[in-house]
Amino acid sequence: MTDAATLTATLEGMATAEEREKYTRYFAPDPDAPFIGVRMGAVFDLAKTALDLPVAELEALLEQPTHEVRALACSIMGKSAAHRRTSSERRAELYELYLRRHDRIDQWDLVDLAAQQVVGGHLLDRDRAPLARLAASGFWPERRTALVATFAFLKRGEVDDAFGLAETLVDDPEPLVQKALGWVLRSAGDVDRDRLTAFVEGHAATMPRVALRAAIEHYPKEERARILAIR
Repeated sequence: MTDAATLTATLEGMATAEEREKYTRYFAPDPDAPFIGVRMGAVFDLAKTALDLPVAELEALLEQPTHEVRALACSIMGKSAAHRRTSSERRAELYELYLRRHDRIDQWDLVDLAAQQVVGGHLLDRDRAPLARLAASGFWPERRTALVATFAFLKRGEVDDAFGLAETLVDDPEPLVQKALGWVLRSAGDVDRDRLTAFVEGHAATMPRVALRAAIEHYPKEERARILAIR
């Protein structure tokens, strides 16, 4: 069985200056959460080798400042939660860890690596009140988690939670929440186009353009123009 220290050392051995430079296109430099320069494909491949990593070791990875190390932790969590052979006990442990250490899941890509599988997957057949609490958080990654988690429900054709959270977050001031909102609405519209049309017609005059454009991306050109013209 591997551990957090071994996985961290493996990632550090993969780092290159060229890959580190690429990250500047998507993230502002942050000395408290540095990128060491490891391709995400390599991070994901390494995650596949550690799907049974104990929760304590996952938390040790999340404690690391290095972005790719925390991405590895989130990738392991997401892949493990989604694996058909993973026990319900393990999924519950991953869910509890994710919420308890959300302070370390503090970037959009970290949320996207695990929220659907870990949070949404755990809540599929449970009370979904935790999503409302996340949506009310002052910490924007938690609000993004609430939205991304609903992709697990949308895969089953369930749209109520997605539209309910959209009503709550339609005016969210954080662009990274708005981007997630648009993607969730677009996917919800693929399930129920009439309901999405009613939603965007009701909010098009005030909701941020980034979310609105993403939400109606699958509409015909003429319909998109009509909705975008609502002011």
